[in-house]
Amino acid sequence: MSDERTFGHVRGEVDADGVGAVTLDRPERLNAVDGELIGSMIDAFTWVGEHQRCRSVVLAGRGLSFCAGLDLHNGLGTNTFHDPVLEVEHGIRRGAAVVRIMREIPQPVIAAVHGYAVGAGFAFAAAADIRLASPDARFNAVFVKIGMSAGDLGLSWLLPRIIGAGRAADLFLTGSELTAQHALAAGFVAGIESDPHAAAQRRARDIALLPSYGVVTTKRLLNASLDVSGLHQHLESEVRAQALGMLTDDHRAALQRFRTPRAAAIPTPTGAPS
Repeated sequence: MSDERTFGHVRGEVDADGVGAVTLDRPERLNAVDGELIGSMIDAFTWVGEHQRCRSVVLAGRGLSFCAGLDLHNGLGTNTFHDPVLEVEHGIRRGAAVVRIMREIPQPVIAAVHGYAVGAGFAFAAAADIRLASPDARFNAVFVKIGMSAGDLGLSWLLPRIIGAGRAADLFLTGSELTAQHALAAGFVAGIESDPHAAAQRRARDIALLPSYGVVTTKRLLNASLDVSGLHQHLESEVRAQALGMLTDDHRAALQRFRTPRAAAIPTPTGAPS
């Protein structure tokens, strides 16, 4: 029997075989990230990470895309502080907490990516232990085009370690796109699947059947090889850089351009969880 929980716009589940799931459930906004979604992701990952039966976790997004990045209408604010600088920094710091939890829970996280994985979506995919993508998957770190740094939610730490510093620099400094085929060639994704969600579930089920000690300690050793304690320090630097960037005139002007509807640019969905 599966155990299910709903955390705002995020669904959590652990099935009878020990396979967990965290599913972003805001399809009408392409699972764009706002303050509420971030809080729900923190709660969902904390829940599956502490679940006694959970042995592996699939991260996916419902609808047309995995995650289209920051919700330009709502932002990350939680109305916690009157000072706009503190409010922006608080929102970004909560986003960084999602990445920390993904890396720190003992279960491997497998990201099933379809459609857009932009900005925060790119970072969440990078924070997973394994990534599988649909043929229409698109990874994009568009930060320089909106007057901000590429240091967002750990991405400027994780991506160079996954695909190499040179490839990461090219993506970051040009704001260009990483297609599914390019992501596979660069080693960012482990495979391209017509239904990445089903493929991720199969991979997670295979892992769940393995002796848990070996899986847990292997993730710990991989984290050590990435120097995850260094990631935590780097996240702090990213938070400060992004908080300042979001308050610049360049960023505000760029947001006005990016608020133009781009529905025609949405790729045909493939392998999206129902």
